[in-house]
Amino acid sequence: MSAEAMVFLFGVIVGAALLFVKVFFVILISDLEVDYINPIELCNKLNQFVLPEMFVHAFLSFIFLISGQWIATAWNLPLVAYNANKVMNGKHMFDATEIFRTLGQHKKECFIKLGFYLLSFFYYLYRMILALVNDS
Repeated sequence: MSAEAMVFLFGVIVGAALLFVKVFFVILISDLEVDYINPIELCNKLNQFVLPEMFVHAFLSFIFLISGQWIATAWNLPLVAYNANKVMNGKHMFDATEIFRTLGQHKKECFIKLGFYLLSFFYYLYRMILALVNDS
């Protein structure tokens, strides 16, 4: 198996994990909208995944960068920059006192990231299959 195939296999695995996390976010936000969960519980559950999700995505982007996968790196850099900006401005965590006021924004962000991770997953899968076919 070539290095390119290994990199994109790692991308597929990480992409699936990021998809799972975003689906979890969307489900919990939907639960808050219909009052199945209170805001404090929601924030406690989601905040434990915010920084790890951002770190894992940045690490995946770094792996693409050092392996010379320029298209994958360019695809991921805007989201890495957006996440870094949120962390530097201190707006990355969910706040239980503000959650109902900012729920629409959080929901929109979750759906955009879910779509991004879904497209990324299929791109990584395609590139992994392409690398495996070219190896044989």
